[in-house]
Amino acid sequence: MHVELRSVPATTVAAIEGEVGRDDLLTWYAGAMAELDAVLDEPTGPPGGLYDNALFEVDRGHALVHRPPERPPRRGRVHPVTLPAVGLAVATHVGAHDDLEVTYGEVGAWVVANALAVAGPVRETYVVGPRDTADPAAWRTEIGWPVFRVAPA
Repeated sequence: MHVELRSVPATTVAAIEGEVGRDDLLTWYAGAMAELDAVLDEPTGPPGGLYDNALFEVDRGHALVHRPPERPPRRGRVHPVTLPAVGLAVATHVGAHDDLEVTYGEVGAWVVANALAVAGPVRETYVVGPRDTADPAAWRTEIGWPVFRVAPA
């Protein structure tokens, strides 16, 4: 698996966030994305999400989904959020989301092998997904694992 280190600047997005149980995540995500789509006229990039480690470790945690518009509105649950600048180890998961955890595991192993440490919630970018095409073979999800170097390269 190809993993690249990427420096992402601070970005202001339109977001919906909340405390979510892991079993409820897909339903929560679908509702939040539908609300974002209804509120935003013209997003300027693909949707994404930030997911706290607790969501995967203890089955409940903070989730945030977002779209980048010109001017983030404040309507219903949608509100502006500035995502902080971050260094990410990024890999692209190709295909259906049924085995997304495999890509997470591979990125995690790469992070450990390259003397990096986690520094925040995982970021996903839905470059191409079920909202774009019904063909799972075309789906592309970037997994961005926040990192900082703990040893010299």
